[in-house]
Amino acid sequence: MKIVEMQVTPIALGDPPLLNAAGLHAPYALRTVVELVTDNGLRGVAEVPGSSAFARAIEQAREVVIGADPLNWHALKGKVAAHCGTKSARIDDATPWNHGAYVQVLSALNVACLDLMGRAFNVTVAALLGGVLRERVPYSAYLFYKHEGAGGELGFGTDPRATGWAAARQAAALDPDGIVNQARAVVREFGFKSIKLKGGVFEPAQEIAAMKALREAFGPGVPLRIDPNARWSVETSIKAGRELEGVLEYLEDPTSGQEGMAAVRRALTTPLATNMCTTSFEDLPGSVRLGSEDIILTDHHFWGGLNAAMELAAHCRTFGRGVSMHSNNHGGISLAAMTHLGAAMPNLSFALDTHYPWQWEDVIVGGRLRIEDGCVALPKGPGLGVELDRAALARAHENFRRCGLKDRDDAFEMRKKIPGWKFQSMCW
Repeated sequence: MKIVEMQVTPIALGDPPLLNAAGLHAPYALRTVVELVTDNGLRGVAEVPGSSAFARAIEQAREVVIGADPLNWHALKGKVAAHCGTKSARIDDATPWNHGAYVQVLSALNVACLDLMGRAFNVTVAALLGGVLRERVPYSAYLFYKHEGAGGELGFGTDPRATGWAAARQAAALDPDGIVNQARAVVREFGFKSIKLKGGVFEPAQEIAAMKALREAFGPGVPLRIDPNARWSVETSIKAGRELEGVLEYLEDPTSGQEGMAAVRRALTTPLATNMCTTSFEDLPGSVRLGSEDIILTDHHFWGGLNAAMELAAHCRTFGRGVSMHSNNHGGISLAAMTHLGAAMPNLSFALDTHYPWQWEDVIVGGRLRIEDGCVALPKGPGLGVELDRAALARAHENFRRCGLKDRDDAFEMRKKIPGWKFQSMCW
């Protein structure tokens, strides 16, 4: 079996104006769909973040992808590394999402090859990753401070007809009461059993108040997390962490760097999680030496694919780390891949993160995957178990063409609300 064609389709999915450490989400979240076609007519699909750096990098890899055997992942990975170089087409900016396009290329190719393998042998991707340990994979509610409006084609106004989660997705949430109302709506709609807040937006006192309000509203049986995206100093992290002792399941990336995280970890009993200070295999020796975190949040888009994420899980078993999964804006192809990974990972320790409820469009046949009782059921078909809806894909590509966005730039969007706003890596 040989790869004879690679199709790369940038898409844009509607996104609300969500606040985070780097600024404000644009009206559209950019993704890229990659399809590999074999000489026997099979198609494998993957989805990764959309960016001009990724577009350049995947085109650079095309020469070695065409003609490769999708069943021999290690050979293809080696060819890509030799041809492109592991440092090629890097994104060089000051935001927390400063990741190399190279690992995203590996992720796209790895997931698409696994999808092809599954289709060729009529088995699921989870089976190829070692077998299915759970048929239903738990996810966590993901709350955001936000401006009013839903983004995308829905615009920045509110629809008075919207109710339930749709209304919460459009309403502003800038204070503890707004966060609690948002949490109630998303839990009611999707049945989530744990809750995470994207912090690092307001002064720590406001975000601490929000977490305490969530604890009061939901009680001790619902695990809570907060992610300040490393905007707190070590001193502030320790102070805030002590205020939240007994409130949090874990505290994610309160401060920057492995040494800073290790200092906070020594001062608190609450576990620390990261997807910022330990983000590559090169970071793992420092993680072990310093003890910078208790939980590593993998993300197959940024670690080089599903096989790489399973390698990380093995490391976590060896060195006593918990493991779960980071999320960014994504569609159903990514959610399916995340679910297969979650189904196969032996030491999955916590419910996975997902932005999926914030999007309302998708490019897969049958529409959006269902989240019920806080879980996504493992898709049953071969490979990833999802198929591209060609009409929906064309609409999403047209959205990309018309919206004019080529890269994510939350600081640019924030300056539309606050002229002169600049990203600051540490504010408090």
